Amino acid sequence: MSSPDTLPLLDFHPETESFRDEVLTGLRDDPKHLPSKFFYDERGSKLFDAICELDEYYLTRTELAIMKMHLGAMVDALGPRVRLVEYGSGSSLKTRLLLDHLPRLAGYVPIDISREHLLHAAEEIAAQYPDVPILPVCADYTSDYRLPDPDGDVERTVVYYPGSTVGNFTPDTARTFLTHMAKQVGPRGGLLIGVDLQKDEAVLRAAYNDAQGVTAAFNKNLLRRINRQLEADFDLDRFRHEAVYNAAEGRVEMYLVSESAQRVAVEGVGVSFEAGERILTEYSYKYTVDGFADLADRAGWSVETVWTDDQELFSVQYAERKA
Repeated sequence: MSSPDTLPLLDFHPETESFRDEVLTGLRDDPKHLPSKFFYDERGSKLFDAICELDEYYLTRTELAIMKMHLGAMVDALGPRVRLVEYGSGSSLKTRLLLDHLPRLAGYVPIDISREHLLHAAEEIAAQYPDVPILPVCADYTSDYRLPDPDGDVERTVVYYPGSTVGNFTPDTARTFLTHMAKQVGPRGGLLIGVDLQKDEAVLRAAYNDAQGVTAAFNKNLLRRINRQLEADFDLDRFRHEAVYNAAEGRVEMYLVSESAQRVAVEGVGVSFEAGERILTEYSYKYTVDGFADLADRAGWSVETVWTDDQELFSVQYAERKA
């Protein structure tokens, strides 16, 4: 049993030096880029939760509707006594739907790079599901780390990867990551994953350039985090958010654009920007159903079922590890 006061945190939190090295490497590169995984400090996680509530951001409400409509089939596919591993600490309605209905759940393992957000979400889940072993892991889930073992019997391990986060990886990197997942779940393992689908460009532009500016604040918060943790001096007012759709690559690209020529210090290291120079902060690839099935197949997965909404904006897919 779990309680908020006795959560057995496994902490593989990246060291500050790793954050520093990746930030400086990206800012020194040409073109400049920053890893999207660093969006999610405590403030960034809250801003993303706010994005999910926006009218323009179709992804979350569409995925939730798919989950509600097909929950029985999803639960049947996952089966009893599952060790459910969620990449990204989920206190959302989607996670709770699974926790409410999975039979004799062996354990729930939320994994997140933000320790504060992870613990807050895990404590909420533990308070609401006292009979489910809650085993949080603070880690970069793309890295190597060990999964905690629940006390009871585990029939199989299933990764739950909601949202459209798999689209943040290039196809080659996504294949590597999906291969990593297959190794992690082991024989008979499963994957329940959200996959955003290709659609009208106007819908995508609106989703990533919301009228309230929440996505812009989320994007700029990455610079705020660098200022706080690495003693940098980014002036957030001298950068603007930009999100564009690259039709040739089938992806949304998100940038921070320098409004003027300027020089910024990061832990004493100078970084120069030209006026209009961009920092790439995120890709978000959009797939066809057949395209993702092919990618999964090459990574050791067999897609068994695909559920979509009526407009085919989004999909939730269930895959099993190939023998």
